[in-house]
Amino acid sequence: MISLKKYLDLETAGGPIEGELEEQDLVSVAMDAYGAALLEMGDCSMAVCPGMGDGLKGSLQELKARLSSKIDNAALLAIDSSVRAQLSEWSRGVAKHYQQKANEVKELLLAMARTTESVSARDQRSAVQMSEVTQRLKAIASLDDLTEIRASIEKSASELRTSIDRMTAEGKAVLDQLREQVAGYQTKLEEAEEQASRDALTRLSTRLHVEGQIDWRIQAHSPFCVALIDIDEFKKINDQYGHLTGDEVLKQFATELRSASRATDVIGRWGGDEFIILVDCNQTEAETQVERLRDWICGNYTVKRTQGDLKLRVNASIGLAVHRAGEDMKKVIERADAAMYNEKKAASRKQSAA
Repeated sequence: MISLKKYLDLETAGGPIEGELEEQDLVSVAMDAYGAALLEMGDCSMAVCPGMGDGLKGSLQELKARLSSKIDNAALLAIDSSVRAQLSEWSRGVAKHYQQKANEVKELLLAMARTTESVSARDQRSAVQMSEVTQRLKAIASLDDLTEIRASIEKSASELRTSIDRMTAEGKAVLDQLREQVAGYQTKLEEAEEQASRDALTRLSTRLHVEGQIDWRIQAHSPFCVALIDIDEFKKINDQYGHLTGDEVLKQFATELRSASRATDVIGRWGGDEFIILVDCNQTEAETQVERLRDWICGNYTVKRTQGDLKLRVNASIGLAVHRAGEDMKKVIERADAAMYNEKKAASRKQSAA
């Protein structure tokens, strides 16, 4: 099938496209381009708001699966209308999500402003009281009666001590209140940050979070290895049993990955049915870890459904790459990806031969 870019290039040059481009070929190119655009929008939604992007991405994948060169106008218009509606609903949801986070920060700033105002008012009251005591002490100098002088000094000292005690108590109360408010908002912000760094479906780290961890290790010159994991023939599960079943398999697979990994490993969902594990060790240790993972995550899975439990055999291909000195993130990921697909091709050839 001819690509859209090739078609446009040839159209611009005015040249023939293998004789002439038939109308059906053009429709196929357009459907492929539209489907690719839907998938790209899904990936972008994950980057913009990881906590809310998974739902939109799954919906767009389902719509993309309904596209074909034989689709009629009514069905295509229905899909297009659904895409527009979902994008509109998702954008409103994301705007509301970030507005809520902005409101939390604003509330914290207002709390700090109110506390500052309270401290200022307290200090102003205390300054007035101090001024009155000072004036009274100055007036003592003009007194001749020692008894009156003593009584005035005692009264001034008592008022001064009371004022200082009140300032201390009020100051402690204000600071305790501010400390409590800051702790509350800090917890909210940490929860929001944690949510943003977690994949909504699997609760593993997001791709952006894992990329940040890789960048940090590269900058720190810390040795590490990357393992990319892809579930074999996952598309067949979605096509045959539906995306809800596929999602359940992804969640169970993620749980098994966590169970088989070490506490220090960074485990993330790379995209779709691909996962990534970042391990801080040398190649020998990483290879041992990969074999342990393979034995653990590959096997029989059971998905509970209303129409009865579904038992599936799940296998995965794993590509391992050791970070090399001076290598950027893109290079090490490309090598891990190439190793994963080489393993997938070898497994496919072996299956075909059998």
